[in-house]
Amino acid sequence: MNRLLDPAETASRLPYAALVAELRLLLADSTVQVPGRLVQRLPGGGSLFVMPALDGRIAITKLITFTPGNAGTARPAIQGDVIVFDVATGERVLVLDGPTVTARRTAAVSLLAAQCLAPNQAGPLLIVGAGAQGRAHLDAFGDGLPLLREVRIASRSPAGAQALAAVAKARGLRASVVVHPGDHLADCPLVVTCTPAAGVVLRGLPREDAFIAAVGSFTPDMVELDPGLCRHCADNGTIIVDTAHARHEAGDLLQAGLDVGAFAPLGEALDGADWVKGPVLFKSCGWAGWDLAAARAAMR
Repeated sequence: MNRLLDPAETASRLPYAALVAELRLLLADSTVQVPGRLVQRLPGGGSLFVMPALDGRIAITKLITFTPGNAGTARPAIQGDVIVFDVATGERVLVLDGPTVTARRTAAVSLLAAQCLAPNQAGPLLIVGAGAQGRAHLDAFGDGLPLLREVRIASRSPAGAQALAAVAKARGLRASVVVHPGDHLADCPLVVTCTPAAGVVLRGLPREDAFIAAVGSFTPDMVELDPGLCRHCADNGTIIVDTAHARHEAGDLLQAGLDVGAFAPLGEALDGADWVKGPVLFKSCGWAGWDLAAARAAMR
């Protein structure tokens, strides 16, 4: 194979239904190994991420930079590649576009969590952040939640919000742009926050049947959710993290003073465990295992 795929080719190999199926398979695969990721701070405020993972057949490394200062410019905040090797021969067999993998696997993990844990999957869906992750979550939830009919979009960029609303309308969804997302928590049982996580973007109390996927914050210093919202979900509902690694990465929860290690990872709650009650807050920090699942899907 030994191919270098561009963003469009990478996306074509990662349809959301196949990605979600592969995520389930990966979580049940005892051959999967995922070392901790290396995060190297860069001059100028960016970070270099080195994220390896392997199973019995392939090994991958996601090598990307995250540059928050690129938000709102022509340059993407995330750049890099996912490199796939055959473990038997050591041969490089595939190179996937890193930002595309990151966006699609993150949205697929949120979709899997919503399919299993969201008490009310009919929406409306509130998306906070209209960048690459906002678009990916719109597509993923639009593909994977058949009852969804309406989306509301909030963004610091009015033009970006309008553009994402146009995409939603083209999918046949009712779509509107909102200014203060917290004002819509009473109406929206589905919520996704996917911003650069430079400060709190969502305040207020969620509905009892709410499902909130918070994906923008993935370091201890980053935050999207008001601490009071996080503590409300911990006291009155359920908090699920994507993996145990979130215990030292989930800025939203850490800054709310919560013991992140006490929250179950997604793999323990996949089939709607009877201890899960709403509102549900799903905190996603990212994991090289999700990139491995994407590579496996792309190889099939």
